[in-house]
Amino acid sequence: MSRKDYPATPGDEGLQEEAAGESVERDQPASTAADDASASYTPGRSIEEQAEERSLRPTSFQDFIGQSQVIDNLRIAVQAARDRGEVLDHILLSGMPGLGKTSIAMLLGGEMGAGNTHVLSGPTLERGKDVVGTLTQLARGDFLFIDEIHRMSAHAEEFLYSAMEDFRVDLIIESGADSRSIKVDLKPFTLVAATTREGLLTAPLRSRFQIVEKLEPYPSSDLARILERSGGLLGCEIEQDACGQLASRSRGTPRFANRFLRRIRDVAQSRGDWKSGDPVKVDAAAVAEGLERLGVDENGLDRVDRKILNVLFSNGGEAVGLKTLAASVGEEQRTIEEVYEPHLIREGLIHRTARGRCATRKAAELYGDPSGQPSFV
Repeated sequence: MSRKDYPATPGDEGLQEEAAGESVERDQPASTAADDASASYTPGRSIEEQAEERSLRPTSFQDFIGQSQVIDNLRIAVQAARDRGEVLDHILLSGMPGLGKTSIAMLLGGEMGAGNTHVLSGPTLERGKDVVGTLTQLARGDFLFIDEIHRMSAHAEEFLYSAMEDFRVDLIIESGADSRSIKVDLKPFTLVAATTREGLLTAPLRSRFQIVEKLEPYPSSDLARILERSGGLLGCEIEQDACGQLASRSRGTPRFANRFLRRIRDVAQSRGDWKSGDPVKVDAAAVAEGLERLGVDENGLDRVDRKILNVLFSNGGEAVGLKTLAASVGEEQRTIEEVYEPHLIREGLIHRTARGRCATRKAAELYGDPSGQPSFV
């Protein structure tokens, strides 16, 4: 459906004035919207933890640990665009929550050496006004970062098509017989989008990204390096054994690793003769105690993971649907799909079938007795 097929709505009032450069009143500050969207995917993240997480983010590609193929590809694209004096092509970053999509997006502006980065959140983009107001304010070389872009409305998405391809937007003013179309030219910009569900993007939108990169879970060796860096920023001295133990139980995700480290730092601080101004010494015993308090076992599974396995075990080997599973463990369906299931599938503990979810033989060996009944919940 083309943009012309959409009738004018009350939400579109004032688009002409916005296109002319008048200030747009935002429903919510862009940075707050992005933070809220990120927070919804990892339970238990306080506002203080989110602020501290931002302080742990790398400040350049040189500081970024892991995802070497992605970073190298982006570094080449950035250097080529700078040499040609062009704006960077539009970029789509996909992957599970907590792998660094937002961190990479925030680094691109600095690597290009020009332009500002404007941040929007997909769930808040419901009307044309929400998108056009920002697009018309972009200067040449600016970056527009949209987090969770798969959750933006189809109405708002329509405005991105021509903006990404031709750097213009077509606005329809009035309705009925008095309707008319106005073309508004935009300054060349780069759209950077992040999504945890690339398959939910429409084909017209996905095809307009010239650079598409998928972030994968981190190996323990990369997570150990990330923890060493985070420990230095948080005032911790982490023993090598402790660092490796924590990295192996962090689900391949820096966000989990840093969250665990903060809590383990508290445990280590309470156990020793720590004095203000001294670094907190984190050893293997502190890691073991901290993870036990957090409910994380030796396989990196937390209480919700084990609840999921318990539900599957108790169903007598039959597949369990997502709705039933979510109701049984008390979590949202999307949280189970995007936070817990990927790790369980990657570890070979559950299978996802058309009929539902099933526990594997490996799960029964680790968490069940020979009869298949759960023994560790």
